[in-house]
Amino acid sequence: MRRNVLITGASSGLGAGMARELAASGHHLALTARRVDRLEALRDELLAAHPAIEVVVHELDVNDHDQVFAVFRQSIGELGGLDRVIVNAGLGKGGRIGTGKFHANRQTAETNFVAALAQCEAAMEHFYERKAGHLVVISSMSAMRGMPSAMTTYAATKAGVAMIAEGIRSDLIGRKALDIAVTTLYPGYIASEMNEAVVQETRLMVDTETGCRALVKQIEREVVDAAVPAWPWAPIGQVMKYAPLSIVRRML
Repeated sequence: MRRNVLITGASSGLGAGMARELAASGHHLALTARRVDRLEALRDELLAAHPAIEVVVHELDVNDHDQVFAVFRQSIGELGGLDRVIVNAGLGKGGRIGTGKFHANRQTAETNFVAALAQCEAAMEHFYERKAGHLVVISSMSAMRGMPSAMTTYAATKAGVAMIAEGIRSDLIGRKALDIAVTTLYPGYIASEMNEAVVQETRLMVDTETGCRALVKQIEREVVDAAVPAWPWAPIGQVMKYAPLSIVRRML
């Protein structure tokens, strides 16, 4: 059992939801995010419900790359090592390319890609040292193709992190002495703070608890990759990969 789990972006949404599911399964948790007050409230909730587990919290802005490595090291010391790291922290802001929204697009690119790279680096350094671990990268169904308008940069970053994960997975091929797994998850529409104002997505959206339960199920299985929830997103993903771009544009 990969017992000690670190989650970034754990103060709300999918991060908090996955923390609740993992706590219920007896995992010890290191929870990180910028909003430490929310982390502390979540920690107190989890310990009250599951007194046998350990939960540590750390304020972390993943765009402070030195802090990423420092917080990972501190969590490793507090829990006696990390068995699993879930790279979840991200932004959804942005605008159509060429409309003066570069600042917002850059923030999304830096948070969702460069900061994710720092988290993967910190996690894999630890996993290579202990010869075991499970890296989980939260991508998005939008990573299947280029997305229009405000989704363009977000989708590109989510495709990028999926390729980081695949590259790490490629490095592990044939290294039988290492018990290291890499999972890439592609969530569809799961209710969270990031998308709560997006009215058009409600037709295919599942609630946070249902979505996070599906995410954790795939994490515990240590799948290579998966669309989550599988229905309807696995077949939609196949259509997105091969349909003309004009059709993909109207799908999401």
